[in-house]
Amino acid sequence: MGRAFEFRKERKFKRWGNMARVFTRLGKEITIAAKSGGPDPDNNPRLRTLIQTARSENMPKENIERAIKRAVEKDQSDYKEVVYEGYGPHGIAFLVETATDNPTRTVANIRSYLNKAGGSLGTSGSVDFMFEHKCVFKMKSENPVDLEELELELIDYGGEEVFQDEDNIVIYAPFESFGQIQKYIEDNGYTLVSGGFERIPTVELKKLGAEERATLEKLIEKLENDEDVQNVYHTMSLAE
Repeated sequence: MGRAFEFRKERKFKRWGNMARVFTRLGKEITIAAKSGGPDPDNNPRLRTLIQTARSENMPKENIERAIKRAVEKDQSDYKEVVYEGYGPHGIAFLVETATDNPTRTVANIRSYLNKAGGSLGTSGSVDFMFEHKCVFKMKSENPVDLEELELELIDYGGEEVFQDEDNIVIYAPFESFGQIQKYIEDNGYTLVSGGFERIPTVELKKLGAEERATLEKLIEKLENDEDVQNVYHTMSLAE
């Protein structure tokens, strides 16, 4: 098993807290995808994948339709995807992905969370080099699949890691391989469960003591609870 598998195993903890926050995050991603690529899923691969991801999270159909409609309404504010970088306490690097209609508000909030925890907001590129941007897909197959053969076949499409995770086959590939992997899944009779992006640390994750971990976990919770935050990545080990 590779680094993506180990990263995924470590991140099996409360990421979003509740279903409402999952729906809010996915709704923003759907709106952004529909705005940039058009509201028709048949002609917008990214939107098509997000709709399937939303269904896998049991997001109501009306929520999905509302998010798509928001993209074409003239009186709606545009969401901007902004990534913030910085450090929390104990030298833990943070990379925070946001989708916001008010970057001034968002940057002030992120800076405040970090500063109050004893960290600081950094400049662009200050910690980005510590993470690799990957696309990740979950899919199912009605027939038995030889994972080693599948992994070899996916190399031509950019695939890097393939493994079984509960009922799903998980594929990791470079960020820019998203379209090729999605097309392979759709063209070869697999059932797409979800597709998205993750940032995987390239540095060794830092293990902290119980009190230090508690401080960092409070910071992570504050960041994840912010309405503009989509994803929070860091270099702290979550293993006990």
